[in-house]
Amino acid sequence: MKKIASLLAFMLILNGCDDGNLTQEDIDFEDFTTQSCSTNNIIYKINDKEALLIEIPPTSFGTEPTTTSLTIGTTTNRVIYRFYDGAVSSDNFCETIQPATPIVLDQWTATSGTIKIVTTAIAPPSTDGNNSTKITGYNHLITLTDITFSIKNGEQTFRTLPFGNYVKTITPLQLNFEKLLTKCSDSNILYEFKKDEAIMLNIDPALIVNEVTATNSPRTGLIGSTTNTLTYRLFSGLLSSSYFCNTTTPTTPTLSQEWTGLAGVSGTSGIIEVTTTTNGPNAFKHTITLKKATLKKGNNSFTLGDSYILGELNTTN
Repeated sequence: MKKIASLLAFMLILNGCDDGNLTQEDIDFEDFTTQSCSTNNIIYKINDKEALLIEIPPTSFGTEPTTTSLTIGTTTNRVIYRFYDGAVSSDNFCETIQPATPIVLDQWTATSGTIKIVTTAIAPPSTDGNNSTKITGYNHLITLTDITFSIKNGEQTFRTLPFGNYVKTITPLQLNFEKLLTKCSDSNILYEFKKDEAIMLNIDPALIVNEVTATNSPRTGLIGSTTNTLTYRLFSGLLSSSYFCNTTTPTTPTLSQEWTGLAGVSGTSGIIEVTTTTNGPNAFKHTITLKKATLKKGNNSFTLGDSYILGELNTTN
């Protein structure tokens, strides 16, 4: 009886000791904030003494709404789960010389599986009541699928292991124009530029007539793919007026982004309105307004709002 009692006591002592070894089989980081290091390619989540790390190239996080799948490896696209003997901070992953504490008590290293990244644009509506939007960043929803970890006593496999969202912010397109349009002398292209951005409308000449329009009766057209084409361009250098009105598009400055207007739908979207008033003797001012226009690049799009003043064009007889 004494031997049995001693054995039970010994087992209780063992069970009561906490040496910090990682014994759980559940990994749950979905509700914790994703963070990243500026000194390496690691993104991570921290849950007190636990950390889930993913090391992948920054190019894996694109700026096009899409789904990307990466094969997990032991040298590239790495996934690591760690358990420490104390609270963890970013220094434990981002510093070249990592702090001595807390100490890693156990580490699971993924040997196979897939990193699935679903990218969507973040385009919140404006607060001015015009229903315009601007892309302010991209959300990357990360899920680890069919992932196998190498652990001390063998392997641990998860069919689906949600990592969660990773948000990367960007500087929104400014469209910061003075609303004063210029027309090319030998074409129907209207344009305006400021610093490194430009907006152009290859307008139907029937919309620009030197006749005053009746009150609340503008000339109307629709954004199209051959006539009334709308284009926004962003460059990596400064623009000058010499860029425009050329038969061949200049190669400098370098084009960084090009957004095109979605074709309009009568009475619904992509509507062009031109209101003409006098602007002195034999002079006219044409105010061009876009109604519910959308600009698109690849799978990305944003709206200019219910009413967007493209600008004013001055003409004479």
